[in-house]
Amino acid sequence: MTLVLRYAARSDRGLVRSNNEDSVYAGARLLALADGMGGHAAGEVASQLMIAALAHLDDDEPGADLVGKLGRAVATGNETIAEHVQEEPELDGMGTTLTAILFAGSKLGLAHIGDSRGYLLRGGTLTQITRDDTFVQSLVDEGRITAEQAHTHPQRSLIMRALTGGEVEPTLTVREAKAGDRYLLCSDGLSDVVSDETIQNTLAEGTEDEAADRLIELALRSGGPDNVTVVVADVIDLDYGQSNPIVAGAASSEDEEDTPPPNTAAGRAAAMRPPRATPKRVVPQAADEPPPKKRRALWWVVAVVGVLVVLVAGAVAGRFLILNNYYVAADDDRVSVMRGVPGSVFGYSFQSTELVGCVTDDGELTLVPPDPLPATCDVLTVDDLAPSARAQVRAGLPSGNLDDARGQMQRLVDGDLLPVCADPTTATPPPPAPAPGEPAPPAPAPAPEGGAEPAPPTEGALPEGQAPAPGQNCRAVG
Repeated sequence: MTLVLRYAARSDRGLVRSNNEDSVYAGARLLALADGMGGHAAGEVASQLMIAALAHLDDDEPGADLVGKLGRAVATGNETIAEHVQEEPELDGMGTTLTAILFAGSKLGLAHIGDSRGYLLRGGTLTQITRDDTFVQSLVDEGRITAEQAHTHPQRSLIMRALTGGEVEPTLTVREAKAGDRYLLCSDGLSDVVSDETIQNTLAEGTEDEAADRLIELALRSGGPDNVTVVVADVIDLDYGQSNPIVAGAASSEDEEDTPPPNTAAGRAAAMRPPRATPKRVVPQAADEPPPKKRRALWWVVAVVGVLVVLVAGAVAGRFLILNNYYVAADDDRVSVMRGVPGSVFGYSFQSTELVGCVTDDGELTLVPPDPLPATCDVLTVDDLAPSARAQVRAGLPSGNLDDARGQMQRLVDGDLLPVCADPTTATPPPPAPAPGEPAPPAPAPAPEGGAEPAPPTEGALPEGQAPAPGQNCRAVG
């Protein structure tokens, strides 16, 4: 028996986004999907770099070391992202999710990080084979919210782990493959708007091409608020499978993205996209035709009044947004609660620092106004956080009201604050000598046979034998 893959891949930018930051690769041995993040263009770059780093795995038989090869390829892609950020600082904050399968007959290796998903349909039952690295998933795991509530949680897009060039390890597993299995890799543009039950019913019917087209159609019919990308792959018992790889999304070199047929619901939904603006043409006026001065003057009055109305309405709406919107971001490397929205026009900034975080050696957080800072404030900086959280803070956490921002600050300290760097030169002082005439202190009790039990490590301390490295595995104070 020879198990091979038969696969289909589709990617669509959706009905809201102006560009596609997803990249996808589907081949005889490799299935990989990356969902970029970090703003216009930057997300595309990150997902392209990651897919490019994995593509060579499709060339040769992977052998037995499936997760080893996947892990090394992911590390190479992550290093490439870091190099690009170093060469082009304006790309700082970009990153990507990744869900990838390396297929070798009856075994497959799975690499995952972020909120893209992998599913397995076996025997009519759909199983999610990846875990979302998101804030809301941690709330579900802790029993604080249900899976249904996670779909509408205001912070459902907050990713806790992603490939941003920093130190991070993907989740690597080995799974057994069986003839008849159908695998789905998808970006959150599908899983956020289409239920698992609908996904299962769709995967249970038709060929892999028909299922992929139908899933894209369902996402677009649900509003298509994000890029949507899917890979559907069947494990079949044949002498040979497909050999031509499929590359789509941001990783594709083609100008035109995959679009659904116009006679389907997806095609009709895609046709609702706003048309691209066409360049204006100047039509020359005949020399003997007098210009309509009065009409032109009337149009100027209407245009000026219209512009003034738009400016006033925009100013009122903008002021309301600036005064009532709060988010957590880095202000000169200080982790702060910002008021307003990121950006500026003609040098006028639309955001200001509302509160600055002060943290004690014991990890107790206090939020204080930035001007002036109390002398006792040990400012919480980006380098005081775990590397996986720094890119999220620099890019800015999701906005909301002031209480939301306070809660985000507390969760950062609770979950991502590095321990205090220990001072290797500090030693326990000897006991004071007894005064003349006083009895000497009793000698310490002898150690029990077999050696004394070692004292438990102090909470928040570094593992034994690990040297403190401020900004990497611990934080400096004082």
